[in-house]
Amino acid sequence: MVQLIAALIVVAVAGFVLARAIRIVPQATSRIVERFGRYHRTLNAGLNIVVPFIDRVRVEVDLREQVVTFPPQPVITSDNLVVSIDTVIYFQVTDPKAATYEIASFIVAVEQLTVTTLRNVVGGMDLERTLTSREEINTELRGVLDDATGKWGIRVNRVELKAIDPPASIQDSMEKQMRADRDKRAAILTAEGNKQSAILTAQGEREAAVLRARGEAESVVLRAQADAEARAMRAKGEADAIAMVFKAIHEGAPDDRLLAYQYLTTLPEIAKGDANKLWIVPSEMGRALENLGGLFSPPKNERTAIQQDGGTPAS
Repeated sequence: MVQLIAALIVVAVAGFVLARAIRIVPQATSRIVERFGRYHRTLNAGLNIVVPFIDRVRVEVDLREQVVTFPPQPVITSDNLVVSIDTVIYFQVTDPKAATYEIASFIVAVEQLTVTTLRNVVGGMDLERTLTSREEINTELRGVLDDATGKWGIRVNRVELKAIDPPASIQDSMEKQMRADRDKRAAILTAEGNKQSAILTAQGEREAAVLRARGEAESVVLRAQADAEARAMRAKGEADAIAMVFKAIHEGAPDDRLLAYQYLTTLPEIAKGDANKLWIVPSEMGRALENLGGLFSPPKNERTAIQQDGGTPAS
């Protein structure tokens, strides 16, 4: 019985010692091992063996990138205005030993260093530059923090300003100024739009007038050309007709009696028309009648023969 109890005690002690000797470290973390109160080594992720009762394992150190948000800090600008600035720090522990032994609380240290650096940077800027120079402030903060925290085993990756809030009175003044600027730009744009509209309207009216004048001139020219061509064609037709008549007359060899007949048949055409209220008989009418009378009398040789026979010609 005593032997069994002793065996159980030995097994229990062995299990306890084994449990104290085996350390399993999660991924992206590390642990500091102290031997007799002094730094001995760093346990990385995975299975690790330590010496029980001699080595002491301290709390684990997170090696992932961490994000810390600091409360708003009042900062005075170069033009003596107090602004409230919120900051966000992205940092990562690169040396667990330095982060454990070089600084008591690196979170508090980073916060205080951020506040003091922010006041130094913003103190050399006026309000307008502070509101429009976020990137510049972020770069300066990151450079100062990275240099100061390097010996603590910390690397500052990014520094961001969440908000820059000026006093309420300044915000109201800025809003009024912005509204005035927007109203001014709107009035300028409206005036420029009206000016451009008037210019375009005048240009359109001028071009329309020019086009109308050109169209009318071209129309007058075309009508004149058409009239000239029509008159030329009519004159040519009349000339051709006269030439044909003249040719026909010469080819037919008309005598005076035929011309007199044609003259008499043309007289009624002359008298046609409402404007012919008074018709004057030409002096050539008598000569035409004489020639026309010759149409109904026999030729001269026939009359001579009839007179010699003492009779009248046969009808």
